[in-house]
Amino acid sequence: MDVVRERRSIRKYKSDPVPESEIEYILEAARLAPSWKNGQCWRYILVTAPDLRKKITMRDWAAVAPVVVVACADPGKTEEREGRPYYMLDMGIGMEHLVLAAAERGLGTCWIGLHFEERVVKEALGVPDNIRVVAITPLGYPAETPPGRDRKPMAEMVSWNHW
Repeated sequence: MDVVRERRSIRKYKSDPVPESEIEYILEAARLAPSWKNGQCWRYILVTAPDLRKKITMRDWAAVAPVVVVACADPGKTEEREGRPYYMLDMGIGMEHLVLAAAERGLGTCWIGLHFEERVVKEALGVPDNIRVVAITPLGYPAETPPGRDRKPMAEMVSWNHW
């Protein structure tokens, strides 16, 4: 529970490289995430080239991190029910596993879900047309310790047996 409680979105990174063993640990956590009918629709691209990091992130602070993780999904390996594309949920679970494992190892992340241009990312990284880029996160050692944010009381988010 400590890692869940203490994880923060990091927007300032050291340029120190992240050991491959740490990256493998984090990716293993993402690989073990549950998915719709075990479709495992995800694919992660690790971007370490500085020019590519800058091109795909649209945020100078994000490009400073030594690694940018690009989370992609194959919608063909999942389904849509009642207007809900389950690849988005699958990727959300996988990314949450990834960011929590990173925090456990003393690494920072910042989930970027809207502030990138999918077309630019796909073109820069050679992502096939049928694949969706769902999220991006920088990955590196934090150069800041942001304070926690207030959370709603439990009574404002939970009810039993009815709304």
